[in-house]
Amino acid sequence: MRLSELQKTGRAPGLPLSIELADAAGPAHLQLLTLLRVLPGQRYVGAGVWRGRTVLAKLMVGSKAARNFERELTGVRVLAEQGLTTPLLLADGLQEGEGGWLLFEFLEHAESLGDAWRAVEDLPVLADEQQAVLAQALEAIARMHLKGVWQQDLHLDNLLRQNGKLFVIDGGGICVETAGTPLSRQKVLENLGVFFAQLPKNLEPFIEELLVHYLLSNGEHALPLEALLKHVEKVRAWRLNDFLDKVGRDCSLFSVQRGAMSFQAVRREEEDAMLPVLARADALLDQGHLYKTGGAASVGKVEVDGRTLVIKRYNIKGVAHWLKRFWRPSRAWHSWREGNRLAFLGIATPKPLALLETRFLWLRTKAYLVTEYLPGPDIIERFAPYVESGDAPEAELQALDQLFADLIRERISHGDLKGHNVFWDPSRAPGRWALIDLDSMCQHRSTASFSAAYARDRARFMRNWPQASALHRLLDERLPTS
Repeated sequence: MRLSELQKTGRAPGLPLSIELADAAGPAHLQLLTLLRVLPGQRYVGAGVWRGRTVLAKLMVGSKAARNFERELTGVRVLAEQGLTTPLLLADGLQEGEGGWLLFEFLEHAESLGDAWRAVEDLPVLADEQQAVLAQALEAIARMHLKGVWQQDLHLDNLLRQNGKLFVIDGGGICVETAGTPLSRQKVLENLGVFFAQLPKNLEPFIEELLVHYLLSNGEHALPLEALLKHVEKVRAWRLNDFLDKVGRDCSLFSVQRGAMSFQAVRREEEDAMLPVLARADALLDQGHLYKTGGAASVGKVEVDGRTLVIKRYNIKGVAHWLKRFWRPSRAWHSWREGNRLAFLGIATPKPLALLETRFLWLRTKAYLVTEYLPGPDIIERFAPYVESGDAPEAELQALDQLFADLIRERISHGDLKGHNVFWDPSRAPGRWALIDLDSMCQHRSTASFSAAYARDRARFMRNWPQASALHRLLDERLPTS
């Protein structure tokens, strides 16, 4: 296959692929065996064999190929020239009308710090294992900054670890201020803001402590915490908006199809499993265990290929109801978007897997939402033994404190915070409370609108238990009023 033909293969070209390339030693074929990252029609990154050697290949095609190639090559050379550890570039080339390629040594048995973090992220906040991963990352970032270099797309997956040695990858995101001269304080603050903004928000109180690992390798500047936190908050807001934009468009995270007769969104990694579910959602609901049927919504637990899921169908009750609903986003879309928002913010909710809006000439009719199943129990059942005594387990009370703190921090109101919409989720030790039924959820822009909505949420939540009960009194004392 010629490199230019790769552009036409879409998101999932058949593997293995033999791609014709050439370097100073003459033409040869790259046997592409696996794909690690794909930007359809633009960039293909994967492992393969080149002249008998295993390589990591970055292949650029399409109208932006030359620009992407030059940016990647420049970044790789900057890293090497400044003595920063990066995989060895073995071959590169740019051919007009075909595209560009860079072939790197393949780091056997390497893991990204992103994978290392995911292995420890459920441990208590800033456990030794977490601190070890973040310390390695901050030391590598400090070494880059000391050389006047920073990485625009700074995240843990762009740092690879092999036998204790850390490699900086992704030359396309490498920038340089003044090569060999420490980065200015403003650039340091901005870049560290990008890094910390991608970590869980419950680590924010420990940023000052974590900065010590950076300052031990680069003490050129005093780094005022307040200024850094402003950059962190700015990047967090941008990342959230960028992510929420992606939940409704076709990208590496989501498979989205729009048409006159339907709108469909599926998590990319779940596409093969979810498309058959959406195709027979009504039949699955008929066969499943129904929690709610008729009226505005039908909700059921279903079994598909040994996996338990929840399907929620948003019904159209009649012509009058349809006239109110056809012109605006469905409640299924709202729940899909808000479920993904909560997941992004680290607030527990069943993972949203797929969405389908049925349409007639773009006018919305029924809609479906598929999520993971939470076995429960809900908070009413969980706390039932403690209504009169008030002796609810402290770990579960602390998890409830955390849920409310998270909602206040993000200015999120649920809209219907009855006990049946708050489920115990033991999947992440020591357990946490998860929110379901997100049809009315809202993230408020102003403190004033949130305060009023939070007061309603809190009042609805407290009505789950008799006002005179010990449990009611306990929760009323613990849960913040604003």
